[in-house]
Formats: sequence, C-alpha cells, structure tokens
Amino acid sequence: MGDEAAGAGVEAVVGMLEGGGVVVLSGAGLSTESGIPDYRGVTGSRRRGTPMTYQEFAGSEESRQRYWARSHLGWRAVGEARPNDGHRAVTRLVGGGFVAGVITQNVDGLHAAAGTPQAIELHGSLHHVVCLTCGNRSTREHLDQRLDEANPGFRAVAAQVNPDGDAELADERIAGFRTVSCQICRTGTLKPDVIFFGENVPKPRVAQCYDLVDAASALLVLGSSLTVMSGLRFVRHAAKQGKPVAIVNQGVTRGDPLATARLDLPLGATLTHLADRLAA
Repeated sequence: MGDEAAGAGVEAVVGMLEGGGVVVLSGAGLSTESGIPDYRGVTGSRRRGTPMTYQEFAGSEESRQRYWARSHLGWRAVGEARPNDGHRAVTRLVGGGFVAGVITQNVDGLHAAAGTPQAIELHGSLHHVVCLTCGNRSTREHLDQRLDEANPGFRAVAAQVNPDGDAELADERIAGFRTVSCQICRTGTLKPDVIFFGENVPKPRVAQCYDLVDAASALLVLGSSLTVMSGLRFVRHAAKQGKPVAIVNQGVTRGDPLATARLDLPLGATLTHLADRLAA
C-alpha cells in the first residue's frame, strides 16, 4: 500500500471513529506483537497437522492425552503473553467513547488483560477450563500446576507453538503423558473453555455479537483474515445493513470486497496513531 493510499485509509478510519459507536472485531493478527503467532498473516506459522476436533477430543482418551500434552507446552506462550500497543490502543478507544464494543476471535485473553471492558470472547478463553461431566469451571493456572505435578520434567521439552496454544510435539514425547480429572466430580473430562473445530459457538453469544453489530455505527476489523465464517458473518451483516466496514490487517482478507476502508499496516503502530489522533 502506497503512502497516499495509506494516508487516505487512515483518514477514513479516523472519520469513522470520530462519530463513536464503532464495534471492533479482532483476530489473531492483533496478538502477534505479543509473541503469539498467527496462522495466516504475514508473520504466520503453518500447522503441520490439522487442529483437533471436538468429536476427537470428547471421544478418545488417547486424543485427550495428545491434546493436553501439546497444550501444556503451548500454554506457556499464551499464559506469559502480555497486551501490546494494539490492545492498549483499543482500550483507549473504548475509554474515549469511540468504540462501543469489542468482539474478539482470539482465545488469549489479552483484550481483558489490557483493560478493555466486557470484550466478547467469541471462541472462549484458554485461561479457563470446563468439566464436560459436571460443568465446573476452573482456571488454567490451577490445571497447569496439576499437570506439572503429574508430569515432572515435561516442561523442559522444546516445541513450536501454534496460535491456539497448541504445540507441535512428536508422538514419542506424548506417550506417557498423564492427564488429570475434574477435582469436583473426580472423574470428569477437562476441556479448555474454547470452541473446538466441529463445535458451535453458543447461540446466546452469537446473538449478543449480532446485537452489538446491529447497534453499531460501523465495524472495524483488526488483524483478521476473515477466512472462517465465524468472523466473516459479522462483516457481511454490517455491510448488508449499509454500515461502513474498515479493515486493518497485514495481508489480504476475505472481507476486502466489502470494506469501505482498507489499511495493510502493522496493528500496534497504526492503532496507537489512531488513538493519539482522536485524543488530541
């Protein structure tokens, strides 16, 4: 994107935000500057295998062993990540009354950590664990401690981390990994409180997102390729209502034909610039 086109795009987004009532839809590209990789962006990593489905996880103890062994290592990158300038800028835009709500496709909890109030975590959060038997919810930190105790020395294994907190791990390193059960019902299967492939986002959560978009003056997409329908549907919904849609993402997105403003720029610096302009 040339300087002239980028400048025009920035001015269009500033004008959109100045009126207030904008809803943000964020994706993995917003978190890359916090050290969490992206699958599809310019800094993305490519998974060698396919992500585990809900059906695999729920139907096989071997699959759960594989998932938790890999996730136990990958959790370090997510659990230790901190909000970056992009997350902080979104919080400033909310505080200034320019952004009325945030929907995030990310499961890293970084919007909440940056102080953004009531960001809707469309796909859940890796910071929480749920028992599939009794429904009890607990923290990932607590589970992490229990898995450490059950698998001494496992943390020393080096692995490449994926955006969803999973890690690439050879089968021989998975053998012998011990999972743990729910401490409330004693036998229940523990699952991260996130939406797996093959699992539907709860209808009330989807309805809450649509309500936000319905009430919005415009939609601002940050760091999402919009490859999956889970996020793209809200862009299509806003465009169908004739609302402006601005996209800030490095690399092409599936929503580009619907965008009224498009910026192919780094998220942290760009959002900080926008927040500074609006605060002046």
